[in-house]
This record gives sequence, C-alpha cells and structure tokens, in this order.
Amino acid sequence: MERKALLILHGKQAAHQALREAVMSRREDGWDLAVRVTWEGGDAERYVDEALSLGYRTIVAAGGDGSVRDITQAMMASGKPDLTLAIVPMGTANDFATAAGIPEDPAEALALLDHAPRPVDVIQVNDSYFLNMATGGFGTEVTTQTSEDLKELLGGAAYLLTGLTRFAEVRPAEGHFRGPDFEWQGEFLALGLGNGRQAGGGQRLCPEACIDDGLMDVAILPSDMDLLAGVRGLFNSDNGNGEREGLFVRARVSELEIETPEPMHLNLDGEPLKDQRFKLKVLPGAMGLVVGEECPMMGVEK
Repeated sequence: MERKALLILHGKQAAHQALREAVMSRREDGWDLAVRVTWEGGDAERYVDEALSLGYRTIVAAGGDGSVRDITQAMMASGKPDLTLAIVPMGTANDFATAAGIPEDPAEALALLDHAPRPVDVIQVNDSYFLNMATGGFGTEVTTQTSEDLKELLGGAAYLLTGLTRFAEVRPAEGHFRGPDFEWQGEFLALGLGNGRQAGGGQRLCPEACIDDGLMDVAILPSDMDLLAGVRGLFNSDNGNGEREGLFVRARVSELEIETPEPMHLNLDGEPLKDQRFKLKVLPGAMGLVVGEECPMMGVEK
C-alpha cells in the first residue's frame, strides 16, 4: 500500500497542537503526509484537485461533517477512480465519524491510515454528492440556524433548545416520495436520507443505516401527530428503548425521487440544496474509506 496522503485541515483548527504532533509522527513512520489549510469557500475543492494532480489518491479530511462533505463532493466530481478518504474528526458534532467509530484523538485517527481502505457507497442527489446524510423539513431549519457558539457550549442539546425556542414557527413541508417498492405522499416535519446514521449533533434518524450495502435509509417524520412530541422525538435520543421508532415512516431503497409543491431545502451535511425535485441514487462502492476493523456501519446483516 502506498504510504502517501494529503491532509486538508479546516482553518479553525490550524493551531491544533495534537494534530501537528500526530502528523509529524506519521511522517517519522515513513508516510508522505502533506497538509493544506482551508481559508475560504472553495479551498477544499481546490486542494483535492491539487492532490490528484500531484498523484495523491488518499485525502484526509481533518474537520467536521461539512469538511467531509466538501471533500467527498470534490473527490466524486473529479471523476477519478480508486480514491480513498480518511477522516480526523475535528468538528462540533462529527456525526459521521462518531457513527463510523473513528477515534477523536488525531494520532489514533491517523493511525488508521495503516489499514487497507474499504469500499463504501456515496449518494448522488441531482448533481451533488454526500457520504453521510441529507435532511429536510423543520429539523433542517433548526440545524442550520443553531449558532456555532451555542453548539460549542451545549453540544447536541443546542439543537433541541433551538427547536423548542422556535416551536411556534413549526410549519410542515409536503412531498411525494417514490422509489423501488416504496411510495409515500403527505406533510412531514422532518426527513432523513441516510447513508450514515446520524446528523445535526446526534440525531439518529437512520439508526440501522450501513455505508456498504448499496442502499439508503429513508426516515420521514409525518406531521399528523402532536407537534411537541414530534419535535422532542426528532431532537432527543431514545436511549436505546425504541420510543422514537413508531414516529417515523421508514424504507430502504437504492434510488429515490422527491417532488414538492414549493421549493424545499435539502441539507447535505451543511450544504443546502433548494429545489422542487430531487433525484437520489446510491453509487455502490464509489470510493474507499479508512476505518477500523470493526466499523459499526459496515458489513451488518440486513
């Protein structure tokens, strides 16, 4: 295996001493590990293009879920085959890395580079790509409007607090969903389309999703319920007792088409798309991912 990778670091973490030490340690172990630091929008895409032009086939995303999405988007848009993504979780929530069992410690995360990459699915929606989850409805409005300061102070609880303070503004969305052996139409409070399992600071909208099964998990929270119960169900964990399960319409499909009577925001891990028609399809094994031997989201029997 070629011991060569380019690490793209979110600019907010440029002075992170533990990461600096972990990078130096990997270099001492014989890794050609280059580093680039983002400053403004578009940097991640530019650095991915630079990495590929220099012959790097492994890209390390050192940041949060937004960084993972930006780099995945750039890797897929390049059209290059046999690319590998590694992750050093350095965001506020790190939803994808948490569900995948990737360590938060930079040295432990970079140690996974010694593992052979494993093929994982990527989901294409219209002309964009994502690795973790797309969300829509009231939950998306809350996650996009929760301040960074509040997230740093309260973590995942910040989303619940924001949701409750905006309770009077709850307005259902409406959509028509069609996929193989699945169709649903109606008003909904929240929507999760998962390749991964959680988003928005720990909302486990798709708790059984796997990233290597060729399918996306669909979770729709209908609006025909008590609104407070719906909001609490969306932003609270069920603590493993299954209390949330009866709230959702669920499906598992290889492709999905969504039509809405008015433009809707679909949030791809922080990147909003606004349209009235979304076409999603799973691209099986579209890229490699560096994870531990017992990644919770891989190889699970359905």
